[in-house]
Order: sequence, then C-alpha cells, then structure tokens
Amino acid sequence: MTARTSQSSADDPREWGRAEEMTAFEALMWRAEADPVLRSHMTAVEILDCVPQWERLVAAHEWATRTVPRFRERVVEPLFNLGPPVWAADGGFDLTYHLRRASLPAPGGMRELLDFVQAIGMAPLDTARPQWEAVLVEGLEGDRAAYVLKLNHALTDGLGAIQLLEMIHSRRREPTPDKLQVPPAPPAQPNPARLLARQLARRGAGAPHGVAQMALAGVSRAVRGLGHPDKAVGEAVDYARSLRRVLGPPPVDGSPLLKNRSHSWWFAAHDVPLVDLRAAAKAAGGSVNDAYLAALLGAFRRYHEHFGVAIEAMPIAIPISTRGGDDSKGGNRIAGARFAAPVGEPDPEERIRLVRELVIAARAEPAMDALSLVAPIVSRLPGPLVTRLGRSGTAANDLQASSVPGIRHAAFIAGTKVTHMYPFGPLPGCAAMVTLVSHAGTCCVGANVDRAAFTDTALFGACLAEGFDEVLALAQGQSTPTTKEKTG
Repeated sequence: MTARTSQSSADDPREWGRAEEMTAFEALMWRAEADPVLRSHMTAVEILDCVPQWERLVAAHEWATRTVPRFRERVVEPLFNLGPPVWAADGGFDLTYHLRRASLPAPGGMRELLDFVQAIGMAPLDTARPQWEAVLVEGLEGDRAAYVLKLNHALTDGLGAIQLLEMIHSRRREPTPDKLQVPPAPPAQPNPARLLARQLARRGAGAPHGVAQMALAGVSRAVRGLGHPDKAVGEAVDYARSLRRVLGPPPVDGSPLLKNRSHSWWFAAHDVPLVDLRAAAKAAGGSVNDAYLAALLGAFRRYHEHFGVAIEAMPIAIPISTRGGDDSKGGNRIAGARFAAPVGEPDPEERIRLVRELVIAARAEPAMDALSLVAPIVSRLPGPLVTRLGRSGTAANDLQASSVPGIRHAAFIAGTKVTHMYPFGPLPGCAAMVTLVSHAGTCCVGANVDRAAFTDTALFGACLAEGFDEVLALAQGQSTPTTKEKTG
C-alpha cells in the first residue's frame, strides 16, 4: 500500500470513510453477521509480477493504516444496540495481527491459490478489532506472488474499495520519499451508555428541524395533489406496486438444482479482455454489464443442461450504485434490484437484449432505494429477527452479480506491479456471488459459489468459461474472443 506523490482533497486517503457512525444499511449488515451465513466479507486477490520485499510491504501498511484512520478503528455498539454502531480508534491496534505472510503448496498454481484464499474468505473477522486483514502469499508459479485483502462490507461497498486501492496504490515501482506522513489517531474508549445518550441528544436536537422539513414536504405534495388528484393517486399506486416488487418475494422460483445451502465456499477466477467484451456488447446493442450478465446466465444454462434440468428463468439480484459526484469516498451507497433472469434463452444476442430491458426497468423502479427506508427500523430489531429478515432477502436468489469499474492505470504495491485484481464478494445465503472488476484493460471475474448448491464445482468453472466464450463470439470480425480459465 503506497501512495502517489501528489493528492487533491478529492483523493486524499485521510478523507476515505470518515463518517463516525454507520449508516442504517451498514448497521443492518453488521448486526446480521450474528448469522454465519450473512457474514459480508469482501476478498480481493491481486496478482503481483514478483515477490515484494517483506520489510517494504510492512512499512507500506504502517503508513497506510496511519493515513487512512478507518484501518485502525474498531466498531463500538451503543447500549442495547439502540443507536447506530460507531467507529473508534483502537488503542490496542497490532499490525502483526492484521498483516501476515504465507506460502502456497506445490505446484503453486491458481487452483492452489484460490483454495487457500477461499479459506480466508470463509473465516470470520474478529469483531473486537479493525475490520480487515491482509496476507502476502508467496510461491505462486512464475516467481510471482499474490496480495489478499479482506474487508468487512460494513466498511465500504465495491466501488468504495476501488477508490481506496486507487488512492493507496502507487503508479510506479520506486518508493515515494515525500508521501504524506500522518501520526496515528489517539485511542478512544467510548462508553456504550454515554454513546447512546449522546446519539439520542443529537437526534433529539435535530428532530424539530427534521419534523418541520417532513411537514413542509408533506404540505407541498398535498398541494400538488390537489391540483392533479388523478396524477397523485396514480403515483402512489405505482410506488406501492414498485415497493412490493422490490421488497416482496422473488419474481420467480429458484432453481431446484441449486436449492441447497451451506457455509462452504468455492472460488473460481477468469480473465476476459475488456476490449473483446465491449465489442461483443456493442454487436448485440448492449453495455459491457449487459454482456457480462448474459455470459453468467449462459454459464448457468450450460450447468443445468448437464444435469438435465431445464429452467426458463431464475431469480438474480444486482447492486445499483447510488453514489453522486459530491459523495464522500468510502462507505456504502448502493441499492438492490432483483428480477427473473432469462437463463433459458440459448441465443446470447437475444439474452443480452432481454437482460438490458430488465436492468433498465430495475433502475427505473420508483422504490429502488426502499431498503434505505426500512433499514433504520430493521437494524434495531432483536438479533434473531434481523438475521431472519436478512436471510429472507437473499437466500432465494440463485445469483447475485455485480460489476465495478476498476483501476485503469498501472498500479504497484511495495515495488511490485499488480497484473490482475480478482474480486470475491460474500455469499449471503444465495447460491452464487459473481463480481467483475476491470483492471488495466482486463475484466477480472471472481466467482464465489456455495458447495452445497453446486455439487460439481469443476463443471461450473468450465461452464463459466464457456458462457463468456459464447458471448465473446458475437464480436467476431471486431476482436478475437478469448477467455482465460483460471479455475485450475
């Protein structure tokens, strides 16, 4: 973790994730982790072109954890969990606990690496410590190494994680002698009772203003409704229907082949050239994200066909970023969309078209951000009820898929170049979580699947490669379709 020589306030790592309190959505994720199935750890695997010097890597982490205060902060709950959790400087911060090194067994291929990393991904983070850990993995074939970074989703979403990595990675191999130096924050020991009292007082003081704003907004809507009563009623009905679609049960039953769930994960990784995926998407009249989702559906279709199970549609969920240009770095700013995906459509071009229509419709839902309305209430419910509601919102999904724009330029860590960046999202009760991050012209795809749902993981890895090849074939004449399988 090293920084660029100059920084503006917009990309100052000291400003990343500076909110003291969790949002209601973050608190909901944090408290739902009482259920092991709902642990929301994100794991990034960066492939390095050589093995970094250990002392330099340690020094880079010492600098980064001082410069980004969140990495030396732990979570503190107010009394009885009645208020949002807060981040407080950990007086007992120990870098040797959070950063360690390991070696792969021979032959040190990608399969050995992924087997090692998936065990890291499944292990819980210590709730009494800052919510991250990193491992330098040596012994990767070709005299290379891997850097593994695990973060709790309560820290940030995928785009926030990319923002962080872009700020603390370097653009060159050479050390940066004049980089920003920040002393560590003084330790804090907030008392849960006093913390709750302070939160209640602050909310009480802001309540009159908040009530007044809500009242004015209500009066304004009522006045507009008096002038156009039919329109007002129609908007209310549309929102109610949208709310049912967003928060209600899945639009289609899940696959009978993928119905089982466990606590056991399996990782797969693939490379897809960005230029080829973009050309395939353009040939079918869609976006890169449309082509990506269509490739995943093609993989699921092939997997089902192998077992003689025919399905036309399955429930999938995708995150939609709600970040604006003025939002601070880090944190979580996402909404969720769920729809019945056309997994049974054999034509990849038609599949891209159908996916595009579904995604556009999901983004246009009036109640798309409905979770932010219910999160403040749900996050304060008793733990067992929080976990029960959390499972009900994710366990029915056969697939959760996301796509995150990555770092476009060359990135270095402790003098080594990051050649690939594979993202592995958590598995909150769904059968599979697949994430794409574009890095320096390569789409790095990380798949996390439940071993109980996918009884033949090697087969699914092969189907994943075939699903992308099927879509990339649409770009014939514009680029050469190639998919590099990394599952071993």
